[in-house]
Amino acid sequence: MSERTPPHTDSIAVPDDAALAAAAADEAADRAIDQHVRAAQPEHGARNTRVIWLLLAATFTVFLNETIMSVAIPELVDDLGVTLSAAQWLTTAFMLTMAVVIPITGFLLQRFPTRPIFGTAMGLFSAGTLLAALAPGFEVLLGARIIQATGTAIMMPLLMTTLMTLVAPSDRGRFMGRVSIVMSVAPAIGPAISGLILNTLGWRYMFWLVLPLAVGMLVIGLRRVENVGETRVFPIDLFSVVLSAFGFGGLVYGLSLVGEVVSARSTGQPVAMWIALAVGAVGILAFILRQLLLQHRDRALLDLRTFRSRNFAVSIALMAVMMAALFGTIILLPIYLQDVLGLEPLATGLLVLPGGLIMGLLGPTVGRLYDRVGPTPLLVPASIGVSAVLWSLTLVTDSTPPWMILVAHVVLSTALAFMFTPLFTTALGSVEPHLYSHGAAIVGTLQQVAGAAGTALFITVMTATAAAAESGGTAAIAAQAAGVRSAFLVGALVSLLAIVGATLVRRPADMVQGAAPGH
Repeated sequence: MSERTPPHTDSIAVPDDAALAAAAADEAADRAIDQHVRAAQPEHGARNTRVIWLLLAATFTVFLNETIMSVAIPELVDDLGVTLSAAQWLTTAFMLTMAVVIPITGFLLQRFPTRPIFGTAMGLFSAGTLLAALAPGFEVLLGARIIQATGTAIMMPLLMTTLMTLVAPSDRGRFMGRVSIVMSVAPAIGPAISGLILNTLGWRYMFWLVLPLAVGMLVIGLRRVENVGETRVFPIDLFSVVLSAFGFGGLVYGLSLVGEVVSARSTGQPVAMWIALAVGAVGILAFILRQLLLQHRDRALLDLRTFRSRNFAVSIALMAVMMAALFGTIILLPIYLQDVLGLEPLATGLLVLPGGLIMGLLGPTVGRLYDRVGPTPLLVPASIGVSAVLWSLTLVTDSTPPWMILVAHVVLSTALAFMFTPLFTTALGSVEPHLYSHGAAIVGTLQQVAGAAGTALFITVMTATAAAAESGGTAAIAAQAAGVRSAFLVGALVSLLAIVGATLVRRPADMVQGAAPGH
C-alpha cells in the first residue's frame, strides 16, 4: 500500500496574526493618506482661487487708474500752469513706461516668487499714487505717474502667469473671462469716475480715491497671496534691458508723435518722430537677436521660443490686429462725436460707456463657451462682426444720429469680447508651462505697441484726409467727417485679415488632452 502524499500547500498562503496585523496597518495608512490628499485638494483649490481673486482685484485697481487721467488734462493745464503739450506727457510717459517695463516681467516672474513680485508692484503703485496726490507741481506729478506705471506694468503679466500655472486647461477660459472684466470695465468706467470727481472736487481726489484701494490690496495681498510655481536663479542681462528700453520705448514714443506731426506739420516734430521710430526699430531688432543668443542658455530676458508654437504666433498676430482696431476706434470715436456731431464730453463718455461695460461683463460667459467649444467657433463669427461694424462706420457723415454710433460701438464691443478671451487663453495655453511668464510678457508688450500703432494709423489717415478735403474747399466739419470715414476704411480693410487669421487658430493641445497645468 502506497504512502499518501500530503496536500501541497505552498501555493496557498495562510496568514498568521502578525501578517494580518501588518496588512491592516498598511490599509489604514493608505486610507489615511488618501483622506489627507482628498482633504488637501479643496484647500489647495481654495488657495488658488483666493490668489487669483486677489490678483484680479489688484489689477482692476491699477487699470482703473490708467484711464482716469484722460479727461483731467484741461484742468491740469489751468491748475499747474503748463502747456497742453506738456500735460499730455502725463499720459505719454505712463504708456512709455509700460512699454519699457513689461518686456522685463518675463524675467522677473521666473526669478522671484509671487508674493515679493506682488508686493513690489502694488508698493510702487501705491507710492506713486500717494506722490501724485501730494504733488506740488507738474514735474513731481509726472514722476509719480512713471512710478505708478512701473507697478501697473507688472500686474497683468503676474496675473496671467499665475492663472495659467494654477488653473487646469479645461477651466482656463472661464478664469480668463474674468480677466476681461478687469481689462475692459476698469478702463471704461475710469473716465466717467474722473469726470464725476472733477465736477465736484479737484484732480488730486482722483488719486485720493484710488490710494486706499491700492493700499488695501497691498496689505491683503502680502498677508494672503502665496508663492506659486517655481523660480530659478539666473542673472539679468543688463544689455537686453537697455535694448528693450530703446526699442519698445522708442517705437511707442515715435508712434505717439505721428498724429501730432500730421496735424501740426511742423519742422521739429517730424525729425523727432523719425529718430524715435528709427531708434525703436534698430533697438527691437538688436533686442530680438540678443534674445535668440541668450535663450540657448536659458538666460533670455524675453524668451522668444514661445513663437515656436504656430498657434501662439497666429493668436498673437490676430490679437495685434484687434488691439489696433480697438485703440484706433477708442481714440477716433470721441473725436468724431465731439468735433463732427458736436456732443459734449460728458455725453461722449456716456455714449461709449455701455460698450466697455458689455465687453467686460461678457468675459465670463465667453470664457465658459471657450471651455466648451474651443476658440474657432467663437473667433470666426466675432471677427466677421468686427469687420462688419468697421465697414458700417465708413458711412458716417456730419449728420449721422448718435444712437447709430451707440449701436455700432455696442456691437463692436460685443464682437471684441468674443475675440479677446479666446485669443488670450489660446495664446498662453499653446506654449510650454515654463514659458508662461514670457508669453504673458509678450502679450502685454503687444498691447502697448499695437495700441500705439492703431492710434497712430487711424489719426494719421483721418488728419491727412481731412486736411486734403479742407484744402479742396470742403467745409471743416464735413472734411473732418471725411477723415473719419477714411480712417475706418483702413481699419475695415485690415479687419479682413483678422477673418482669415481666425480660421487658423486651433484649440491648445493641453485643452484637448485635459492635461493638468504645469507647476
